[in-house]
Amino acid sequence: MSLTIRDAEPSDIPAITAIYRHAVIHGTASFELEPPDEAEMEHRFRAITEPGYPYLVAAADDGSLAGYAYANAYRARPAYRWSVESSVYIDPKRQGAGVGRALMRDLIDRSEGLGFRQMIAVIGGSAHKASIRLHESLGFYLAGTLRDSGFKHGQWLDSVLMQRSLGNGAETTPDPDLYPGTLYSSAKPSA
Repeated sequence: MSLTIRDAEPSDIPAITAIYRHAVIHGTASFELEPPDEAEMEHRFRAITEPGYPYLVAAADDGSLAGYAYANAYRARPAYRWSVESSVYIDPKRQGAGVGRALMRDLIDRSEGLGFRQMIAVIGGSAHKASIRLHESLGFYLAGTLRDSGFKHGQWLDSVLMQRSLGNGAETTPDPDLYPGTLYSSAKPSA
């Protein structure tokens, strides 16, 4: 299967909603219990893209979406502005075919290009071995596990925290001319 990784567009929201709906109902990647509707998914899409965070889709040859991924603010406090949290969701019929890897590689590259320094993945459940292996293969390391932090599908689930440096990571002070995460400000902070 050939894939095209591109920026997500509002017209992708129905397919994104369907992929996420399946993940919420059948999986543990998300700790949501009820899948949001298209209007809510569009609201979330705009909340991520309007400040300038990357939101990507993997389009298959037939034009259908094989998956999507995005980076968003890790936390809302300004000192976290150099860190992003990644999310990736794959159409269940296309899992295990390299879609997640393709999306995550591009997401990492784009996040580095925007000046972010750390990427954090919060994986739903220690048993989610495929996601853990995918992240390890892309340079993420285990940063910690929050034991039994969520309850879904009649079971307690861990939150597995994985992290990787982007660009120079913490080796240098961030470039003051780059101010990623316009969620915090539309302009560079004053001196």
